[in-house]
Amino acid sequence: MMEKKEFDKALVFQFEELVDYSTDAIISRTILNKQTGTVTIFAFDKGQSLSEHTAPFDAMVQVIDGEGIVSIAGKELSLIKGQSVILPANIPHALNASERFKMVLTMIRS
Repeated sequence: MMEKKEFDKALVFQFEELVDYSTDAIISRTILNKQTGTVTIFAFDKGQSLSEHTAPFDAMVQVIDGEGIVSIAGKELSLIKGQSVILPANIPHALNASERFKMVLTMIRS
């Protein structure tokens, strides 16, 4: 069975209901996947992380549940539900779940 690349359109939804937490895992689901950018939702179990990396485009993280730590160029920022941060292009960043958290990642390719 082929995995869908995007979420169904013209349906009302709430971000935090689109992915469930999973023990010792990071779960993601693509909402939009276009040539010009992507919108993806992630659910991190406590203690899970994405190691330091760079991306060629700016991206915005919006925390929609829980609490996580975003590191940008070595500076740690603690984010809680309702807070957001922009990850600058070509600058090392990492994410760590200090508690379970869900986030929406929006990347604009330009």
